[in-house]
Amino acid sequence: MPVPWEALIPFGLVTAMFGAAGTLLNVSKRAQNQGKPPRYHVDSWEEMMMDRDRRLTGHARKQTSNPVAPEGFETSSVWYTERRQ
Repeated sequence: MPVPWEALIPFGLVTAMFGAAGTLLNVSKRAQNQGKPPRYHVDSWEEMMMDRDRRLTGHARKQTSNPVAPEGFETSSVWYTERRQ
């Protein structure tokens, strides 16, 4: 049974487009996370630490070794902005 060679061109194009889309999605996610892989299964403790890092450095994936907090860190807590019921 002969192979339909003309069908290999669209198959190759579709395969290349799926590969390109996956690669671009991976590059986009890593660029948003400063070159680190995305986080999965984040629990409440990790969310709290990510919020603290975001308030300290401006990005959730950055960390700082500076022992002194920046100006306004004491007043940027979420507890001051939520409403009481």
